[in-house]
Amino acid sequence: MANKKLDILVTGATGLAGAEAVRQALLCTDVGQVTAIARKPLDITHPKLTTIIHYNFLDYSALDEVFKQADACLWCLGISQTQVSKQQYINITCNYTLAAAKAMLAANPAIGFVFLSCIGADSAEKSSILFARVKGQTENALQKLPFQKLYIARPGGIMPVHKKPHPTLAEKMMIPLFPLIKKFAPASVITSAQLAKAMLHMAAYGSDKVIHNNNDLISMLGVQEEPAA
Repeated sequence: MANKKLDILVTGATGLAGAEAVRQALLCTDVGQVTAIARKPLDITHPKLTTIIHYNFLDYSALDEVFKQADACLWCLGISQTQVSKQQYINITCNYTLAAAKAMLAANPAIGFVFLSCIGADSAEKSSILFARVKGQTENALQKLPFQKLYIARPGGIMPVHKKPHPTLAEKMMIPLFPLIKKFAPASVITSAQLAKAMLHMAAYGSDKVIHNNNDLISMLGVQEEPAA
């Protein structure tokens, strides 16, 4: 990995992908510091972990010093379009992301940024499906910013390795289906641990391209994890 211990930022650390990103970063011996930016304390405690409680995801002026110290951010903050209004979804998915990305670059032009997008993101921004259009819009806007290291992960269905404390109804319904989907359409599923490790891999090693689909993410590590019982 990198010569120095990495300082990794994680957002969305109370969600499925973000919590696993924190967990895998803490397990990684090449990561020296993990800083989670969240609205509430995490269930995880660790000597390498610092949690910053932050409420206004459109204003990061108080976090300049945090950004200056970071090597990379794993942006896992997100929500299902079914849980919020259209405008709320746009704010959380796009506006929060871009506000943070711009603030990070202003404080630290060398910071890396790994954006958690999703399968089906529409780069043309013309899809009638809200999440596809807004994810595509966000990806495009990020690529126009002067990041030296920007990577976009487009996973398929994320199969949890660790049980989420408070899963949504949709997540509860999907969990029993994942083994079947994985058997018949393995390219459309990734475990939460695989995804987290792939995002960390990009933050540490970089990549020769920006956008990574589900197969790219899985083959990046060549590791298969099964969900916890």
